[in-house]
Amino acid sequence: MLSLYQLFKKYENLALLNKFIFMYINHYVNLRSYLKVSLIRGIAMGGGAALAIHGRFRVVTDNTLFAMPETALGSFPDVGSSYYLSRLPGFFGEYVGLTGARLDGAEMLACGLATHFVPLEKLSSLEDALRKANTGDPEIINNIIHDFSNKNPKLKEKSHYFRLKTINSCFSRRTVEEIISALEEEGDKNMDDWLSWTIQTLKKASPTSLKISLRSIREGRLQGVGQCLIREYRMICTVLQGKVCRDFFEGCRALLLDKDKSPKWEPSKLELVSKQMVDCYFAPLDDEDWEDLKLPVRPNLTSYAISKL
Repeated sequence: MLSLYQLFKKYENLALLNKFIFMYINHYVNLRSYLKVSLIRGIAMGGGAALAIHGRFRVVTDNTLFAMPETALGSFPDVGSSYYLSRLPGFFGEYVGLTGARLDGAEMLACGLATHFVPLEKLSSLEDALRKANTGDPEIINNIIHDFSNKNPKLKEKSHYFRLKTINSCFSRRTVEEIISALEEEGDKNMDDWLSWTIQTLKKASPTSLKISLRSIREGRLQGVGQCLIREYRMICTVLQGKVCRDFFEGCRALLLDKDKSPKWEPSKLELVSKQMVDCYFAPLDDEDWEDLKLPVRPNLTSYAISKL
């Protein structure tokens, strides 16, 4: 995210930036023709996490940490995130995408972001076994990973996933304003640390980012991964163009550069972000050098290479 910010600040040329982003997403789409095994060890956040999640086999471990923190930076979950977040149980994807909640390996397995959990001390042995097998047969690969797996890692006492009932009740609401209102109503009944954190996190995030992220995930429920990538490409180009809102640049300044952690969002309140402003992120850009993302056609893509969520 910081590299993207610095590239744009250096060149301020949308056509050049288009080429950069196109190559990035196109590289991801090209990878889809291979059967991928993603070994997710350590921190996996934002676009990097998204690249791993689209693999058929997604192996997590004891020190895995997953998050989509984009709304705190003035952006939105991209690189196909609206496809997989929208397919998590209930409205857990909206919760993860809007709050940037951090999930460990056990939580990723429980919600379907991961397919296997392998203890950290066994991960190197798994890598060796996969290299030795040297096969693209999904059944053989699955059996190998299964042999090293912990089938039922224990969720922590304060796991986000234990709050799924409340998440479904609140994050199923139509708008961000209604989601926050529903959370506050829950808090009036019985405020606790999780509710307080969730409410405050949403109130600190970029209002524009929250609104476009919610709409993106909702639209992703009805779209394939290719459609999600095309739409998200429009969205990120609009974010970086900065004509509707410059929150991405302010978020990067406050959190990644100056690190004062006090971004000044503009618009500063959810009610000031109009439907017309949100619509701009989902429409083609008004720029003569810009064109929609064109994904390569892959008619012979085998079903085993596609992520199963």
